[in-house]
Amino acid sequence: MKDYGTASASIETVSVATSSDVVSARQMVRSLAHSNGLSLIHQTKLVTAASELGRNMLVYGGGGVVRAAAVDDAGRCGIFVEFEDQGPGIADLELALTDGWTSGNGMGLGLSGAKRLVDEFDIESGPGGTTVRIVKWGR
Repeated sequence: MKDYGTASASIETVSVATSSDVVSARQMVRSLAHSNGLSLIHQTKLVTAASELGRNMLVYGGGGVVRAAAVDDAGRCGIFVEFEDQGPGIADLELALTDGWTSGNGMGLGLSGAKRLVDEFDIESGPGGTTVRIVKWGR
């Protein structure tokens, strides 16, 4: 995934340790998307992906942190969101990214569903944690 300079941007952060924290992270993402002009359809797709990824981070990674920022690339405005946990990692990343695969406990989207909802998707996972980075472009 391209580096959009989010280190210099205003990054918002939510620590996730409970289900209500996932709701707070989702609200943060929606607020950023709305204030940066993403259409209602793009907001909905981004928030749905963020909800699934945040819930996965809580359930499978034991919680973590969600970071989000507005990004710009050649005049395109988008929202970058990173989900980082310190959990055991994803044992079979290829399987977890397979369309239609679910652990049976989620919304049924899984990682592949979240990936389809956004424009850019990057995942790193191993013992000690998983990091997922997504971007949804407004135009």
